[in-house]
Amino acid sequence: MTQRERGFFGWTWFVIWRSVLLLLLSLSALLLVLRFVPPPTSAFMLQSPYPVTQQWVSIDTLPSHVALAMVASEDQRFPEHFGVDMAEIRNALERFDDGDGLRGASTISQQTAKNLLLWPGRSLVRKGLEAMFAVSLEAIWGKKRILEVYVNIAEFGKGIYGVEAASRHYFGKPAGRLTVNEAARLAVLLPGPRSRDARNLTPYLRQRVAWVEQQMQQLGAGYLRAILN
Repeated sequence: MTQRERGFFGWTWFVIWRSVLLLLLSLSALLLVLRFVPPPTSAFMLQSPYPVTQQWVSIDTLPSHVALAMVASEDQRFPEHFGVDMAEIRNALERFDDGDGLRGASTISQQTAKNLLLWPGRSLVRKGLEAMFAVSLEAIWGKKRILEVYVNIAEFGKGIYGVEAASRHYFGKPAGRLTVNEAARLAVLLPGPRSRDARNLTPYLRQRVAWVEQQMQQLGAGYLRAILN
């Protein structure tokens, strides 16, 4: 390789790394702003093929069992991990290597990062970015803010984002008045919100609701107290 070629490749790598650094700094600045300001939209909302309904609600105005239902259903180790669950990731990668497709293993932090910043799909690239952003959210936002954004941008139906819009759509009342059973009904929609209805649950989903309520009882009302206070 000539000196001119070495210079060209060196300059190219410098430009690439500088661009990556600027992108990461810009993203960090954005996340810092969103630590205090409700996100005006999300990547998933922008990509939605349906009209979007969403209304921000402070987690402080929600009954604690709303957040508990989401944690019980989606990520019971949420208070303990730092954005990723390494054991679940290893299991998911093993299933992927066996040809089962890449699925599962996403913590609430990862789901929040995905919904806010990324795109649908199960590629290794997206899963890697999801994990990286989840750790960033943990460092910049903390648990309470992650949970607050999660319950406000998660999809609960076709174009229905956040527990406030979901509560009004399915139960005709604000999320602040959700019962334990209604919170569990919303929680079981999350894996497949566009094909599920909290008012008309299948036998499987009714069993799932009962399981979530049982898990909530076992975790206890104070399970998230340190996060939410």
